[in-house]
Amino acid sequence: MEIVTQILPFVFLIAIMYFVIIRPQNQQAKKHKEMVEALTKGDKIITTGGLIVEIKKVEDTFFVIKMNNETEVRLVKDAVARKYEDEA
Repeated sequence: MEIVTQILPFVFLIAIMYFVIIRPQNQQAKKHKEMVEALTKGDKIITTGGLIVEIKKVEDTFFVIKMNNETEVRLVKDAVARKYEDEA
């Protein structure tokens, strides 16, 4: 019985950490992955570097993006921070 009373606080601590830290982080990662998978040609995105670019082509692990009128580059899907929503 002594062992149970000593282990019980650690179990509660682990449960609290799961519900406060781990679970919300997993939900946010899942939501971000779904957002990246839903991006299509013509969408504007913000990269992790802070660039606002337009998607020209969707590939398996890359996006071909348009940075300005002449420059098109490939961007890894992991480098997408969020979708850009026009304020105006």
